Amino acid sequence: MSYRTALTEVLTRAVAPCAELTGAEGRFPRGAVTALGATGLLGLTVATEFGGAGLGLPEAADVVARTARVCPATAAVLQAHYTAVAVIESYGSPWVRGEIAAGRHLSSLALAEDGAGGYGEEAQLLTPQCTAARSGGVVALRGRKRQVVAAGEADSYVWSSRPLGVPDGLSLWGVPAHAPDLFVPARPDASGTSGSATSTVLADPVLVPVEAMLGEDGGGLDIVLRTVLPWMLELRAAAGAEGTHLAAAGMVRRPADSLAPS
Repeated sequence: MSYRTALTEVLTRAVAPCAELTGAEGRFPRGAVTALGATGLLGLTVATEFGGAGLGLPEAADVVARTARVCPATAAVLQAHYTAVAVIESYGSPWVRGEIAAGRHLSSLALAEDGAGGYGEEAQLLTPQCTAARSGGVVALRGRKRQVVAAGEADSYVWSSRPLGVPDGLSLWGVPAHAPDLFVPARPDASGTSGSATSTVLADPVLVPVEAMLGEDGGGLDIVLRTVLPWMLELRAAAGAEGTHLAAAGMVRRPADSLAPS
């Protein structure tokens, strides 16, 4: 089954039925995410050797665009997930990649911070204030991330911090969502798409193994510039102004208007 056929089926069966409640009541679209995983769409961009479809940014953008016509919240979750997976595909563990391919693992981004940079969202991703301190084989991450999509719902976050031991750049980490002392407020951020569980995430601190680093110490800046921002901006454009408008209005399209492959 092609990914387009699988997407049409899951939009009809799982995403559309819960889209109105997701938008109007702010419920996280857990059923939709589970169905996307079961049909292989969460693993769309994971390499075939790990069980994924081995596809890339154009196909991910297509999935996001078609999903946004039905449920903007689910599309927002997919935007964050696919961008995080682009990083994990290059630097993550084989086990996590296999779990994503199997549809059992949802990832997201924890990169933006209050007051970082001060020149817009994209600039803030380049200057994290979150700290990282190593003691033996363990690293303590401390900081506050904002506008984290699927906060408290994802299985892991791609997290940014200042470097451990080099003067410039930033470092990226794969942080399990179940890690102790990782806190998500009860109320989501008002700025996020309704139902996307966009919220602040606080590490006070979170302990991760040094092997959780994604890439080299300080090398995260290059990863953000070469991978995160291109994927983020392309997927955001794919969701389009229509998805943003529907999310703000708390509305969704009828499935019949939205399920035909583009």
